[in-house]
Amino acid sequence: MFKSLRSRLILNALLPMLIILPAIGILTTYLLETQVFLANLTNEITRQAVLVADTAASYIEIWQDPVRAQEFVSRISPGLTAKLMLLDPAGRLIVSSDPADSFLVGQIFNVPDADMLMTQEMPAEVNVNEKKITDISVPVFNNRGELIGFVRLANPLANIYGRSQNLRRVLVAVLAGGLLLGIGLSWILGRQVEKPLRQTTQAAFHLANGDQPTALELSGPQETRMLQSAFNTLLDRLQTLETSRKRLLANLVHELGRPLGALRSASQALLGGAVNDPQLSRELLEGIDDELVRLQGLLNELAHLHEQVLGSLDMRIQSVEIRAWFNSLLPTWQRLAADKRITWKNQLADDLPECAEFDPDRMAQVLANLFSNAIRYTPPGGTIEVRLETSGDRLKFSVQDSGSGIQPEESQQVFEPFKRGQAAQRLPEGMGLGLSIARDLVQAHGGNLVLENPGQHGSLLVVYLPLKQPATEA
Repeated sequence: MFKSLRSRLILNALLPMLIILPAIGILTTYLLETQVFLANLTNEITRQAVLVADTAASYIEIWQDPVRAQEFVSRISPGLTAKLMLLDPAGRLIVSSDPADSFLVGQIFNVPDADMLMTQEMPAEVNVNEKKITDISVPVFNNRGELIGFVRLANPLANIYGRSQNLRRVLVAVLAGGLLLGIGLSWILGRQVEKPLRQTTQAAFHLANGDQPTALELSGPQETRMLQSAFNTLLDRLQTLETSRKRLLANLVHELGRPLGALRSASQALLGGAVNDPQLSRELLEGIDDELVRLQGLLNELAHLHEQVLGSLDMRIQSVEIRAWFNSLLPTWQRLAADKRITWKNQLADDLPECAEFDPDRMAQVLANLFSNAIRYTPPGGTIEVRLETSGDRLKFSVQDSGSGIQPEESQQVFEPFKRGQAAQRLPEGMGLGLSIARDLVQAHGGNLVLENPGQHGSLLVVYLPLKQPATEA
C-alpha cells in the first residue's frame, strides 16, 4: 500500500550513494590507468624495444640497405604490440612497420642522446606526453660500441588516449547531468511528501493545543492523502463527540431540573400543611415517586454510559423464573400508562418455560427503557401491547405502541448514543441514550434488539434473548 512513499524514501536514501559511488569509480579508474596500466604498458614496450635492439645489432646490413631493413621489420613486427621504426644515428627514418609511414622515410625524428643513456645506464628513453606513452627509443650499437641507429617503438594506443579522454569527458558530463536530474527529481518528490506531511503535523499540533483546525485538503501522493483523510475523519469524530458532550450537558440540566423542581414543590407543599390532607398527601407522594422513578432511570442511563466509556460491563447471570420476574416489572409502568390514559395490554404465551438464564436487573433495565419510550411517544387514548413468548431457543419480548412510529431512514440511527428520531425531537425529555443502552445490554446477553416495522404507524421493538447462556459468560 505504501509502495510509492517507500520508493521516494529509498530514492532519497540512495541519492548520496548515487553521488559517492560514481566518484569512487572515476577515481579508481584514474588510479588504475596511471599507476597500473601505464606502468605495465611502459615495461612491456620497453622490454620489446630492447629485445628488438639487441637483435638488430646483430644485423649490420639492415642499417645500410633499406631493402634488408624492410625484410627485418616485416619479420619482427608481427610479434610486437607496437609500431616498429628503424632510425639512423641522425634520427632519419629508414623503415617503418606501418605502410602508411612510407612518405615519412627520410624524415628526422627526435632521438635521445645515446651517450647520456649509457652514462645513466638506461637502456631506453620513454617519451610521455600528458601522462600518455607516445614512443620508446633504444640506441643500437655495433660490436665496436659505435652508434649505428635507433629502434623506435610507437605506442599503438597513443591515438586512443585522446578518444578515451573525450569519452571520459562525455561520461562525466552525462553523470553530472544525471546527478543534477536525480537531485531535482528527489527535491520535487521530497516536496510532494514534505508539504502535506507538514500541514498534517501542524494541524495535529493545533488540535492537541485545543485549537479548532479546519479539514485538510487532500494533496500529495496516495499515502499522504490517506493520512489526511484519516485526520479529517478524526476531526469529524472529535467534533461529533464535542457536540454530543454539549447535548448531554444540556439534556442533563433539563432532565435533572424538571424532576428536582417537582420534588421541591411537593416537599414545600407537604411542609406547608398538605400533609394534613390525606388525599393531597397521597397525590403528592405518588408524584414524588414518579419523579424518583425518572431520576432512577436517568441514573441508570448515566451509569451505563460510564460503563461504555470504561469498556466494562458487570453481568450476574442466574436462573430466573420468567413469569414472576416479568409480572413484577409491570405495575409501575401500567400505572404511568393509566395516568396518561393509555391502554396497556399484556400477552404471555402459555408455553413459556419456567426459567431462563440472564441478569434480571440488566434485563429489567432493558424493558424499562422500552416501556418508558412507549409511554412517552404514545398519545393519550393510544395502546401499548406487551408480548412475551418463545422463538425457537430464545425468549421474545415485544413492545408495540400506537405512537407516530420511526421512519425507515432512522431505523439504525435511533440505536446510536445521543441520536433521536424526528418524533423524539418534538419532545424535550430524554438524552437519546435509552435504546443504545438497551441494545448494548441485550447484546451482552448474546441476544439482539431490533426494530421490526419501521415506517408503519407505531413502533414495534423486539428483544431476542437466549434461554441459556454459555458457561463462560455465566
